[in-house]
Amino acid sequence: MATPSPALLSELKRTHHCSALRIGNLAEEVVLAGWVANRRDHGGRIFIDLRDREGLTQVVFGPDVAEQAHRLAGELRSEFCIGVVGKVVSRVASGGQPNPRLATGEIEVEATRLEIFSRAETPPFPIEDDIDVNEQLRLKYRYLDLRRPALQKNFLLRSRLCQAIRSYFHAHRFVELETPFMVKYTPGGARNFLVPSRLNPGRFYALAESPQIFKQLFMVAGFERYFQIVRCFRDEDLRLDRQPEFTQIDVEMSFVVEEDVYGLMEGLVAATWQEVLGVELRLPFPRIPYDVAMARYGVDKPDLRFELPLGEVTEEVKGSGFRVFDSVVDSGGIVKALRISKGEAQDALSRSFLDSLTEFVKPTGAKGVAFARLLDDGNWQAPFAKAFSEAARTRVNTKLGAQPGDVLLFVADKAKVANVAMGQLRLHLGQKLGLIQPGWRFAWVTDFPMFEQNEQGGWVAAHHPFTSPQPEDLPYLSVANGRVRARAYDLVLNGNEIAGGSIRIHQREVQQRVFEALGLSIDDLRAKFGFLLDAFKYGPPPHGGIAFGLDRLAMLLCGADSLRDVVAFPKTQKGTDLMTDAPTEVAPSQLDELAIRVKV
Repeated sequence: MATPSPALLSELKRTHHCSALRIGNLAEEVVLAGWVANRRDHGGRIFIDLRDREGLTQVVFGPDVAEQAHRLAGELRSEFCIGVVGKVVSRVASGGQPNPRLATGEIEVEATRLEIFSRAETPPFPIEDDIDVNEQLRLKYRYLDLRRPALQKNFLLRSRLCQAIRSYFHAHRFVELETPFMVKYTPGGARNFLVPSRLNPGRFYALAESPQIFKQLFMVAGFERYFQIVRCFRDEDLRLDRQPEFTQIDVEMSFVVEEDVYGLMEGLVAATWQEVLGVELRLPFPRIPYDVAMARYGVDKPDLRFELPLGEVTEEVKGSGFRVFDSVVDSGGIVKALRISKGEAQDALSRSFLDSLTEFVKPTGAKGVAFARLLDDGNWQAPFAKAFSEAARTRVNTKLGAQPGDVLLFVADKAKVANVAMGQLRLHLGQKLGLIQPGWRFAWVTDFPMFEQNEQGGWVAAHHPFTSPQPEDLPYLSVANGRVRARAYDLVLNGNEIAGGSIRIHQREVQQRVFEALGLSIDDLRAKFGFLLDAFKYGPPPHGGIAFGLDRLAMLLCGADSLRDVVAFPKTQKGTDLMTDAPTEVAPSQLDELAIRVKV
């Protein structure tokens, strides 16, 4: 037997959403639908707040208005799904008070008709913002969690974000194309999820971690400007800003250089911020070479909302007599420093707080933080002050521009460790001292290293092996790989990397030299990238591209703390879906069909 349609919806159509009615709608008959956010019985008159995705409207049921509707309203409970018909009246005229916290706070609806579409059990937690509920419980009942107004607001913003992105790209002659999810497995980079092929027993697809190779093939095919809002998959350890499946804004362009990419992407960001937030951004964004970012901020994604730059004092501390610094410098390490001026919330820098910084940096691999306070006579008040020579102290003070009352912090270690430690320490102090200013601070980080050394001392591509080297650095390939800079770039915002890309190699001889610098054999290359190499025999254009993390963009625009607040059905840190109980075991018959045997 077919389930009948709700009588109310068969006869009438919803006239307004629950945040639309104002004083200007007085005396109108309206039809609303949604969920009961709460219910109150005041002396025979029943009040409810009716909620839909747009907001709340107060509805009142009175026996003097509609006895049948009033009687049925006595059955209403939280999260019942209902429809109401009624007349818009003023709260004040009805003897009530306006609610300035609600957009509809000056009116209410006197209900003349009520239909209960479906009833609800008592929810496992209140459907309210700012509730203190165990996250595992929220994820188990994610469909209820998603009813909360704050989360619905996030996803409505995400929808507007996608619409703005598509509108911008279509207006600038980009073609929206799709690439496969199930692709050839290529070792290296992020770990792939594997998909067994039933039709090809013993063979597997990989879920694409990126459309990188396919979007370059679009350039070979002559499409010139491509974009895609695409799902990607990486089998990685999870954290607050990482999910195994994520959404990427993927872009590739032919016949461009870096400035072309910068200009078009700055236009995209500016148009998006204007459309979604109504915020006008100042263009162009500053450009910061990678070496400068590391030297000044200790990270390649600097937060520019506050100053507090880092300085290197390796040369200045030589011969200081302080054994900790001397041993690090003698072994090829560096000494990084940070100066906190007297006016920057010095009261927060107690001795106990300064002592605690050593524990703060230990997860980065650093052994500790040395600190000193500059006295009026130029001497330091520090645990190691007596072991530090006057000449070295004067050199350090001069290099850092230190003044009486300033506090100096030092980390001595290998360059990578010292930079990471001081970069995190800078952010920690920015938050602790209240130095971070509101606003949106973008920057391009450019001229990244082309190669990195792995733990075995071999060279690997810092970005991917199709990234073009800087033309002036070509002589260093296979000779001094550490000196080769890539035509790679990241767009950073408030300490977050939101996009990354590069100009690609389009000349076969350059590509071959890069492969040789990486120690890759022809057989390896053919096995991994043969179809791309074949395509590059047929006139590839100069091209470059970039990819934005859509989830992270949405998180920043919403002011959320976690990707889980902008991903509809997220996984836990163990990669599980508590709502559907995935992943699950499968029947032996299914494994037999796929020619797979489980070994646990």
